[in-house]
Amino acid sequence: MNDHGMTGSDDGTHNGHSHGDSIDSTSSQKLAAVSVINLLGFLAELVGGLLFGSVALLSDAFHMLFDALAYVMAFAASYIAENYGSSDRWSYGLHRLEPFAAFLNGLLLLPMVGFILWESYQRFLDPVTIGTVPTLVIATGGLLVNIGSVYVLQGGEMSLNERGAFYHLLGDTGGSIAVIFSTIIIEVTGIRVVDPITAGLIAVIITWSAVKVLRGSSAIFLHQTPLSGEEIRARLLDIEGVERIDDFHAWQICSQITIATTHIETPVETMTEAEVVSQRVHEALAHNGVDHATVELYPASVSGDRDSYLTTHGH
Repeated sequence: MNDHGMTGSDDGTHNGHSHGDSIDSTSSQKLAAVSVINLLGFLAELVGGLLFGSVALLSDAFHMLFDALAYVMAFAASYIAENYGSSDRWSYGLHRLEPFAAFLNGLLLLPMVGFILWESYQRFLDPVTIGTVPTLVIATGGLLVNIGSVYVLQGGEMSLNERGAFYHLLGDTGGSIAVIFSTIIIEVTGIRVVDPITAGLIAVIITWSAVKVLRGSSAIFLHQTPLSGEEIRARLLDIEGVERIDDFHAWQICSQITIATTHIETPVETMTEAEVVSQRVHEALAHNGVDHATVELYPASVSGDRDSYLTTHGH
């Protein structure tokens, strides 16, 4: 026992480096593949939009470009986190690059929305003739690109960057479908204003994608707890040897690494009993998604001086 009669312990079976390595390797490979696919799709839609005058196709092309840049950034963050920052200088490696890259990706979508809305407004005031058949062919190719990218990313547990990419791709897929339908309507009815209206709808989809990514990355940066504090406390209090929980904090380093710390009051009196209680607490936290936990036990005998104890040992 230490001076206060109990032990503070770290969970040595779960740590930031080992937890993220295999996930990061797969994540970086997927993001690299999606980046290449979308850059090729952007070039095809950009040329088509310029040649055949479709602002909806151009908006979808720029959406694909920004998404491709977002995937490149996400790939770079994942690759760096996987291969660098494993020294003691970086306590949890460079995994914080993941939410940072995701946040930048979300911000990059906002100026694109402004451009699309402005261009759509101009085309709404002065509709132009578009080449419907070639536009339809290129938009269909873009749809196939998006479906291929979704196929690459889907399956298994996705990182924050992969989820961000997935939301982007869902928006891209919806945008491609919208371009196809609007082009068919223009071909059948001759109502050219459908093109800028469709571009405006794509801008709404892009905004939704940006909000999802910004919310997810901001929650990690601002240390929003990923767990239900009340639920965790209730489960810990069910453990034999846990009498009171005076302090519990949980946050994320990245979408794959959750950290937690807690102070536990216990009536046990021996080191052996304390280790058993500590192990049970670690197991309960791990079962609820905590990858690295620090548990500090203190005896019920300090209850009368709890405030000064927690101030000395607080977080």
